[in-house]
Amino acid sequence: METITEITTEILNDLIAINNDRIMGYEKATEELKAEDADLKALFTDMIAESHQCKMELATEVAASGVDIEEGSTASGKIYRAWLDIKAIFTGHDRKTVLANCEAGEDAAQKAYTTALREDELPAYIRTMISLQKEDLKLSHDKIKYLRDFQA
Repeated sequence: METITEITTEILNDLIAINNDRIMGYEKATEELKAEDADLKALFTDMIAESHQCKMELATEVAASGVDIEEGSTASGKIYRAWLDIKAIFTGHDRKTVLANCEAGEDAAQKAYTTALREDELPAYIRTMISLQKEDLKLSHDKIKYLRDFQA
């Protein structure tokens, strides 16, 4: 088994932070939904669980290397959430707005995973894990985009 380098653990911790952002973003989105949006609440709950699973896989690898696991979120994630709060004041909490904001978060997650996969030093098994997570998150992104596109 290949050893995990400092660069690899940094990348894994960045992806953990992205998943922390995603969890907090979907929790925030769930709070903004109305009672009649039970379908979205269920979808967002599934996406929160998905990020917890990704985070656990990433954290297992970081812990195995003896490095501390990222507990916070990314700076851009914090900025995104603050922007979401401000935008909600002006636009309300309608489904389309919530879905558009969630799609922006999903775009950021895809970008982070794409950037991680560009690193040449990733061991093959880590690259495979990250690629599989990226594919799963892409499916979630596409669900959000589909729902956003078909809102009246």
